[in-house]
Formats: sequence, structure tokens, C-alpha cells
Amino acid sequence: MTAAYADRMALRTGQAVREIGWDEDTDQAIRDDVRRATGDEPLDEDSGVRADAVLYWWREGDGDLASELETAVGPLSDEGVIWVLTPKPRRPGHTPAPDITEAAHEAGLHHAADADLGAWTGHRLVRRPAVP
Repeated sequence: MTAAYADRMALRTGQAVREIGWDEDTDQAIRDDVRRATGDEPLDEDSGVRADAVLYWWREGDGDLASELETAVGPLSDEGVIWVLTPKPRRPGHTPAPDITEAAHEAGLHHAADADLGAWTGHRLVRRPAVP
């Protein structure tokens, strides 16, 4: 039985997904489910292809999240989303949701939802609507 991680992130066949921050602690089951759902390998962070979604594996201490998010938005499609995946509380590298929300705001994004992804929590970030 599949864990349906991609379903929780609303990822579908044909979507281009960029992956940033992969390391040996990332959850291979999440990566495999995303690959199965989209039908393709994730793009690496240096790919020039516009992405429909970014999976950003983030751990406390990785750097300045707001700055990193500003960079990640550049090659994102207009309707694209960024999923910041962080270890759950009490696990090494956990980043509290308020810190992610603050960094998203600084990067011009809105924290829209969370998803339970096993040992990780996914934080869905979207562009804030333009103010007329």
C-alpha cells in the first residue's frame, strides 16, 4: 500500500517537480511516491525547466530560508507551489512552523497548508496575490 504522499501534496501526472536540499536523511518513500505520481524524475536544483512544484528539504540550521525561498520562486511556474519539508518536532533539524511562515512572508509567499508526510511535515507555500 502506498503512503499517498504525492496525493497529500496534490501532485499529478505530468507536473515538473524540482527537488532542493536532498541529503541522506530525506525520506526515499516520499521521493518514490512523487516520482510515481508525476511520472518523471524530479528536476535537480540547477535545471532551467520551469517547475510546477518544488520539494524543498529543509532543516534548522540550513541557512536563511527566506533568501532560499526567493531563489526557489524564480524558476517556478505562475501557479506553482513550494513544499518546504522539515523533520517533525523532536527530530534533528526540525524547523517550527512559525519560522517557516515568517520566511515565506519575507519571500513574498503565503503559508497555505500543511501535510503529514510520515517523519516529515510539508508546508505548502504559494505566491501572495498581487495588490492592485
